[in-house]
Order: sequence, then C-alpha cells, then structure tokens
Amino acid sequence: MEGLTSVRRSRAGGLLAALRWLALAAFIVALAQPRLTHSTTEVKASGIDIVCALDLSGSMYTQDYNINGQGISRFHIAQAVLKKFVEGRPDDRIGLVVFAAQAFIASPLTLDHDFLLDDLDRMQIGTINSDATAIGDGIMTALNRLRDLKAKSKIIVLMTDGGNNSGNIDPTTAAQAAQALGVKVYTIGLGNAELVREMGLPPGYLPDTDTLQKISDMTGAKSYQAPNAEELTAIYKDINKLEKTEAVVNKYTQYRELFQWAIAVGLALLLIEVVLAQTIFRRLP
Repeated sequence: MEGLTSVRRSRAGGLLAALRWLALAAFIVALAQPRLTHSTTEVKASGIDIVCALDLSGSMYTQDYNINGQGISRFHIAQAVLKKFVEGRPDDRIGLVVFAAQAFIASPLTLDHDFLLDDLDRMQIGTINSDATAIGDGIMTALNRLRDLKAKSKIIVLMTDGGNNSGNIDPTTAAQAAQALGVKVYTIGLGNAELVREMGLPPGYLPDTDTLQKISDMTGAKSYQAPNAEELTAIYKDINKLEKTEAVVNKYTQYRELFQWAIAVGLALLLIEVVLAQTIFRRLP
C-alpha cells in the first residue's frame, strides 16, 4: 500500500512540474512578442498616359523589313515592337487608336495591358477601310482620349508609312490642337526607301517625313525614321527613356500582437498547478 501511495505522489509531482515548465515556456514565447503580419502593396499609375496610333492602310503590308533573311511586313514588325513597348511599361495607362481611311479607338486607356495586347492581336490590315491614310484624324482621335485626363505627361506615339490623303482634319491642325493641350506627338515613319525603289513602288509607299517632323516639332516631341527592324526597336527604347517616371508604390502593414495570449496561457497553467497542488494532490494519502 505504501508503494502505491509513493507512485501516486510521484505522478502528481511530475504533473505539477510539467505544468510549471509549460507555463515557463508560454512566458518565454510571450517575451518573443509573436505577431501576425498582414501586408498589402498598392501600385498607382506612373502619371504618364500614352495613346499609340497605328496605321492600318494597305501599304502597311509592304514587306520591306527583314528578319533573319526573311521578309516581313511593316504592319507585323510594328505590331511586334509595339507589344514589347507596352510590356515594358506596366505602370502606364496605354490606349490604342488605329487609322487608315478613318480612325477608330481600338482600346481605351487602361492599365489592363493583357486586354490591350489582345486588342492589338486582333488588328489586321482590312479591319477598317485600308484604301487611304488619315493621319490628322488619327491624331485627333488619340487626343480625344487624352484631353480631359489629369496626368503628369500625355503622349501620342504615331506610326505610319505614308502621307495624309484622307480624313477631315489636316495633320498640322491636329498638331496645333495637341500643342494647345500639352500633348507630345512622337512620330515614326515606317518603310525602307531603298527596297521600295527596288520593288518599283511609287513614292506614296514612303512616309511624308516633312509633315511628321513638323508634327513632332510643334508638340515638343521627336520624329523618327525606321528603315529596318533594329532601328524601330531602338526608337521605342529612346521614347522609353525620354518618357519615364517612377510609379507610386504604397505599402501597408498591419500587425496583430499575440504575446497577451501566451501570457494568458502561462498564467492559466500556473493557476491550474496551484489549484491542483492545494486540492486534489494535497489530499493524496
């Protein structure tokens, strides 16, 4: 009988010691100040709004560009380089205007660049009347997307391979409107003059460089000529550097402190130990 009592007392002492050690462990955890962390990051637009105006006239199917020895049309090289430009500016609102005999909005200004790129993929020569080139209308359609917006910088990037021969608005008049609204119009002339001559094509298959230069000069931008794919890629890199600003990033962090729960557990364990020691285990024979 005495042996059984000794075993019971030993077990009771072990349980009380375990409770004491658990309480100590809880207090140590409390000293470490555990917390739950919830972070959110908000990225705002950079403040630059861009409308890309792409020529869809029939001459854009002229294959006077060359990649790896294979001829490629002006339209397809312009489409490919424009995609890379969009992908390289994730924090800018970008829209797309297409023009030929008329001008249309293909995509509104958006930060959803996947949506924009899907719209760009859908564009083809013949999507709109491709019999002529309305550069002035293309600029004005782009301006109408920018005019009422508040942005640090508003720009139009216009790509064309011809001269204005259609539409209701003269390119110079459109440039004056852009100047008044503080919108810069970067112009890019597409086409390889040497290959055009070799193909026996008329001068109308080359851009009106004087008009494009005048448009850009009036609006405080730059005019470029892209006789090959490498030049076109370099042009967009240059525009990228000229029109660059940092996006606004706001990071919010919320903390939920947990040390008080560890203290509560430790105190509860100590209380249980004291109660057991003064009641049940005290009455053990």
